[in-house]
Amino acid sequence: MRQVILFNKPYGVVCQFSPDGRHPTLKDFIPIADIYAAGRLDTDSEGLLILTDDGRLQHQLAHPMHKLPKTYWVQVEGEITDTALQTLAQGVDLGDFVTQPACAEHIAEPAGLWTRTPPVRYRKHIPTSWIALTITEGKNRQVRRMTAKTGYPTLRLIRARIGGFILDQLAPGQYRSVDANEIANILQEPVNRR
Repeated sequence: MRQVILFNKPYGVVCQFSPDGRHPTLKDFIPIADIYAAGRLDTDSEGLLILTDDGRLQHQLAHPMHKLPKTYWVQVEGEITDTALQTLAQGVDLGDFVTQPACAEHIAEPAGLWTRTPPVRYRKHIPTSWIALTITEGKNRQVRRMTAKTGYPTLRLIRARIGGFILDQLAPGQYRSVDANEIANILQEPVNRR
């Protein structure tokens, strides 16, 4: 039977099970053997990580060719403008590539958001704002590079959704199993009744 785990990765955790020597790893939170992350989150990013023992599903969730939308809540330095949001949505030239069109919108600080440890560095006279950014790529540090290029450096980055899988009410460091019916619903596939 296929296993799918949703995990709220805390800040500072490395997306691997083998020891890192400097940071906590997935093994410190998830005592389940033979599952692997479908994609990654940088050590300084937080939020939804999907783990599974199904190689086909892992590929479907992680490989860019499937164009699975991923939504991030991004706290940026400064009051983001409509012009910057439009640039993020149209695609940003990062030098080595131009990002695909995205969905970018200004949002209030997400409800029920946990305090990050360590806290975000604030500057007394510079405001911050939150955006929801949905991309279909996932290149190395792409969201951070996109916001920086538009003049709004990322202070905090939380992945809230991958396709139909959502972070929901998971606290940092918590995980939950996804049952076969929920997976079938999200992936719109028939439930294996064997």
